[in-house]
Amino acid sequence: MSAISKFVSSRNFGRISGALLSVKSNRNYFSYTQSLSQTLDRKPEFMTAKQAFEKCLKSGQTVFSQGAAATPVPLLDAMTAVGMAGSMRDIKVVHMHTEKEAAYVKPECKDTFRSVSLFMAANVRQSVAEGRSDVIPIFLQDIPKLFHRKIIKPDIAVIQVSPPDNHGFCSLGTSVDCVRAALVNCKTIIAQINKNMPRTFGDAIIHISHIDYAVEDNTPLPDHGSKPPTPEEMQIGKLIGENLVEDGATLQMGIGSIPDAVLSALKGHKDLGIHSEMFSVGVIDLVRRGCVTNNKKTFHKGRIVASFLVGNQELYSFVDNNPFIEMMEVDYVNNTHIISLQPCMTAINSCMEVDITGQVCADSIGTRMYSGFGGQVDFIRGAGEGVDGKGKPIIAIVSQTSKGVSKIVPTLKVGAGVVTTRAHVNYVVTEQGIANLFGKSLRQRAYELIKVAHPDQREALEKAAFERLKCMPSP
Repeated sequence: MSAISKFVSSRNFGRISGALLSVKSNRNYFSYTQSLSQTLDRKPEFMTAKQAFEKCLKSGQTVFSQGAAATPVPLLDAMTAVGMAGSMRDIKVVHMHTEKEAAYVKPECKDTFRSVSLFMAANVRQSVAEGRSDVIPIFLQDIPKLFHRKIIKPDIAVIQVSPPDNHGFCSLGTSVDCVRAALVNCKTIIAQINKNMPRTFGDAIIHISHIDYAVEDNTPLPDHGSKPPTPEEMQIGKLIGENLVEDGATLQMGIGSIPDAVLSALKGHKDLGIHSEMFSVGVIDLVRRGCVTNNKKTFHKGRIVASFLVGNQELYSFVDNNPFIEMMEVDYVNNTHIISLQPCMTAINSCMEVDITGQVCADSIGTRMYSGFGGQVDFIRGAGEGVDGKGKPIIAIVSQTSKGVSKIVPTLKVGAGVVTTRAHVNYVVTEQGIANLFGKSLRQRAYELIKVAHPDQREALEKAAFERLKCMPSP
């Protein structure tokens, strides 16, 4: 028997009222409470992943999967195998961004499983393009409502947690986002207990007594090594760091070369704060240098606030058992009003392309779905509404692709999705400079954007702007 199994067997997880104790022991914990932190008088059954799904997986069900670095890949692989072996049909698998290969979206699984993405990752793009998987366009802050309003009703929730502490509490670790909303509205919880999952705080805590089936599996978390920023991306980081990020600002940014370039340009800043749906390993150096203190934040003073993480072992070690980090539900972290209350809220996001009026496409390449709405609009609008009047909504992109295709375009591609509207956009930053579009007319916007386009593209953009607007771009 493993140490975890012995712990579960040897503990009495507390008593609830006599009235509740009269409920039959085989009833689901949702008969008792929706609070994942409440201690219940029950224990999970320890078994293999295959055994867990053989007990509860059926045709026509909806399965929710945790995502990001917490994607329970061994459980999802077992689910796929059991579903296929049993010739099951019409099982929906609902998730945000997930990592590694998604076996359940393979062509041979199309009659058994159908993926439903709330934010797409690379592992499901092909199946979406071929019509075997679905996408729900939605702001990150609204995703928990899908569960609370019973629009999505999971039968099974598949998660990955840290081992229980001395009091029986596990942690959702690197992925809180919409997970709690799914858990309190599902019927059965299958949890992979993994010693490699960092223990995080905030909304991440779940007592082991709420888990129905527990599977011990210590598969390492995915390691996302970031590419070094290009010279163009470094210049973007420098422009933003030197011109748009003030001391005491609260930052939101994602993962990737441009966010890393911005972070590397902030080593001389003071009292920065982080309130972001996610953050990357670049934040760690700023914390160690004393640049990120969170001391100027309106609330959660002295704490980094995030909702999910994807990174490498350095990041996972940094957040493990670290009270400096609070992992909160995404309907709180990405709430536009909450964002607007942060001091000098500076939101830095990227996209596929921007047209000369300021429309931003971020979720598709033409008609082909690529990702999702994510938190871009949540934070761009939250920063724009900053109650201190100092918020800075920023779209940061290189001016052209490695193949020489301009990312500032006369019109968006046919079928391209407008994620951030032209009214939301304030700053657009490329390696060529900073365009401030707030309060600008269409011809003024075209003028500002052409100035930050690649020099090789400016003449063609100016001609296209004249054809579209029937007047020359002008300051």
